[in-house]
Amino acid sequence: MERFDLIVVGAGPAGLSAAIEGARKGMRVVVFDENDRPGGQLFKQIHKFFGSKEHKAKIRGFRIGQQLLKEAADAGVKVVLGATVEGLYLDKEVTVKIGEKLFHYKGDAILVATGASENMVTFPGWTLPGVIGAGAAQTMMNLHGVKPGSRILMLGTGNVGLVVSFQLLQCGCEVVALVDAAPQVGGYGVHAAKVARTGVPFYLSHTIVEAEGEDCVTGVTIAQVDEHFQFVPGTEKHFDVDTICLAVGLSPMSQLLKMAGCQMEDDPAKGGQVPVCDEEGQTSVPGIFVAGDVSGIEEASSAMIEGRMAGLAAARYLGYVDGAEAETGKNMLEGQLFSLRQGMFAPGQKGKKIETTEEGIPVSENLLKHGFVAEDEIMRFPGVTKRVGVHPVMECTQNIPCNPCQDACPKGCISIGDNITALPFVVDDAACIGCGMCVAACSGQAVFLVDDDIGDGFASVTLPYEFLPLPEKGETGMALGRDGKELCEASVLDIKTAKAFDQTALLTIKVPAEMAMKARFYKNPSREGKDAVREGGSAE
Repeated sequence: MERFDLIVVGAGPAGLSAAIEGARKGMRVVVFDENDRPGGQLFKQIHKFFGSKEHKAKIRGFRIGQQLLKEAADAGVKVVLGATVEGLYLDKEVTVKIGEKLFHYKGDAILVATGASENMVTFPGWTLPGVIGAGAAQTMMNLHGVKPGSRILMLGTGNVGLVVSFQLLQCGCEVVALVDAAPQVGGYGVHAAKVARTGVPFYLSHTIVEAEGEDCVTGVTIAQVDEHFQFVPGTEKHFDVDTICLAVGLSPMSQLLKMAGCQMEDDPAKGGQVPVCDEEGQTSVPGIFVAGDVSGIEEASSAMIEGRMAGLAAARYLGYVDGAEAETGKNMLEGQLFSLRQGMFAPGQKGKKIETTEEGIPVSENLLKHGFVAEDEIMRFPGVTKRVGVHPVMECTQNIPCNPCQDACPKGCISIGDNITALPFVVDDAACIGCGMCVAACSGQAVFLVDDDIGDGFASVTLPYEFLPLPEKGETGMALGRDGKELCEASVLDIKTAKAFDQTALLTIKVPAEMAMKARFYKNPSREGKDAVREGGSAE
């Protein structure tokens, strides 16, 4: 039986971060993961992360995964793939199935970072081929290069549903609608807004009545629900689709911890049954630690910090660091984690109705109900200003922990201040040079460069653009508003790509001057599609 100082179960962001921290403290560390590729969810995440530099903000998830793998290799961490941990016992012994053989390993400390599994909902037809989890769709697209379907309906408007919907559009799929039984969008407003401006409609207080088809999904009917989540007769809407994606939450995969005798609790705020643990991730069983979604559903940024905290705690438990060093490291990591757990989407805010931002600005009700900020609401936010010459417009309207726009500007035109959740604003005495770094850096694609007057009654708008094929300079298409509806004809003045933009192209379009503060997306003529929704009727 091989022995390690620290055995980590799960090679996702939390597990790898913990392994790296432990190995750097001198521990002999092994990581087991049942998948063929390490990195967990990170390698499916092609969007840019939120937060600050310490949280790897504005870096795409798969690049963070690559960084963690390199750090693990450099630290001497042994990563074993295709290895399913089937048992975790009280004496910190694990049984691992590798191929067709079962192996036994002993750890002086164990860290479980098994993550979470997708939730499902049932409805007539839910077992038909074509009904899949949003995570499965993400795996097909971003790991295997396979389109999950052609016409897709997404159920769920949390961050997973919003992010995956946008990635489905990037993959060339048509997302016919975003549907949620809740009365308001559950995820970040910037994620919802970037989907809405492509023309995808939101149906809040709606859910699926049934999936249709014999051998596979051919259609879906949704209907409005009342405050008791009962269907409202006569509100049925039918869509011709071949795929239904479900993004209805995650549940911690905590079975191993229960097997090991750890004290467990049912906590809906954390996603279900989770181990009772302290702030460093130590469970009720000495020497068994947890990190990431297995101890409560959060973002990957939080999981990485939790992993480092738990790895450090394991090192202290085994005597690889003294109390003073461990306390210093813990305090630093707690500060980073605290900043991520602030704002409108903080764990303590779940279930609460937030009516104003931290600055006292009324929240956009239209954003919550339809996915975009309405015309009569947008100017109330500090980042949305009109100025002479080219200037940034930050359509960031919720208090979320993020500041890449501030860090990216070489001239200091954008400020958030000391509070990472504050709304950004344009600094009065700073001069924008139109470099576009803020546009490319924004993790929510909510920053635009606007020049209200380029002559002859026209304006220019520079947009973040992440679709292929890229528009060509000189071509003409349509400018779309925040609601995804066509506004006016637009011509492409420029399209810029650069390594520093990290695959976000900067698309500059020419529009009539009166549309400068309205045009927020460009429709490539080759990507036009037709909507097949039929209100309140039967299938055609």
